[in-house]
Amino acid sequence: VIPTCLAMGERKGRLSGKDLITGTALGVDMMCRLALATTPGESPIKTGWHLTTLYGFLCAAISAGRILNVDEETMVNAMGIAYHQCSGNGQCVKDGALTKRLGPGFAVRGGIVSALMAEKGVTGATNCLEGEQGLYQLYMRGKYDPQILTADLGRSFEGINVAIKPYPCCRGIHPAIDTALAVTNEYNITPEEIQKIKLYVSEEHYNLLCSPEDAKRKPRNTVDAQFSIPWGVATAIVKKQATLEDFSAKAVNNEKVLNVTGKMEVEIDNALKREEKVDPTRVDIRTVQGKMYSKQIEDPLGSLERPMSFDDCAKKFRDCAKNLPEKQTDRVIEQIQRLEQIEDISEIISSMVFK
Repeated sequence: VIPTCLAMGERKGRLSGKDLITGTALGVDMMCRLALATTPGESPIKTGWHLTTLYGFLCAAISAGRILNVDEETMVNAMGIAYHQCSGNGQCVKDGALTKRLGPGFAVRGGIVSALMAEKGVTGATNCLEGEQGLYQLYMRGKYDPQILTADLGRSFEGINVAIKPYPCCRGIHPAIDTALAVTNEYNITPEEIQKIKLYVSEEHYNLLCSPEDAKRKPRNTVDAQFSIPWGVATAIVKKQATLEDFSAKAVNNEKVLNVTGKMEVEIDNALKREEKVDPTRVDIRTVQGKMYSKQIEDPLGSLERPMSFDDCAKKFRDCAKNLPEKQTDRVIEQIQRLEQIEDISEIISSMVFK
């Protein structure tokens, strides 16, 4: 959503910070509603779709249309055109394919094109969500809750309930990383002292983030690492952090981290299943001295219960933008702090361009 708004703002010219916030809020709200309405009572992951990409086409079209200030008919057509492109599957995660990383970009491109085409008069399906062959009937076999789509629409915005990720990996790994950091820091456990680690996870997290075990213990590439609880835990134990660099193509060959993943066993414990928040991971560590340590963190950093501060977000941005000159990074952070007062977001975009 944010890349869409930035790109459209740059194209339109003189888009204010407030308008950027509005376009973002609408797109994120729709993204959340579409996902929350999907297969109520069941995990949408089981559908096999990559929902970030699948629904991203529609939400990018909405955000782009809002930035363009199109009318209702044009917005409906933009959504219909976006629906005709909606795709994205979970097989890329299983296969460790880079299309997992490309999917959101495809959605941004498709959503922007949809809004621009609708603005030029191209039409799309007008009942793209609930029609006989609309998204929920065709893609989800009719399993959805229509009330979630419209409840308090325009008054309640689901974006305020979105967790911010401090670590550059699947959100399901974050409780495990926080737990590993907490237990090793509390008891000053070093990688050399560890004899065995046992990870207890929900069945859903096992299937997505611990299986196949060989690929999760010895990631073939960045995607495998970003969807591996064993890799996240081992990285936290060895590096005492989990940064973008720790999930790179180079990092997956780190022998110290691989040595720790080799000491791991994973067991399913469905008592760890949570309905309203991300499932935790229990980490049990046995040392060579025969000592046992166990920890489980329910609320990872970035959750509604433990929200990230602005400084936490700035720290993450610095890690992601470390190739940008420090002065420009500082400038972007300062500009975001006063986003509501900015009259033209092109100054933010200028700060993010290599010079």
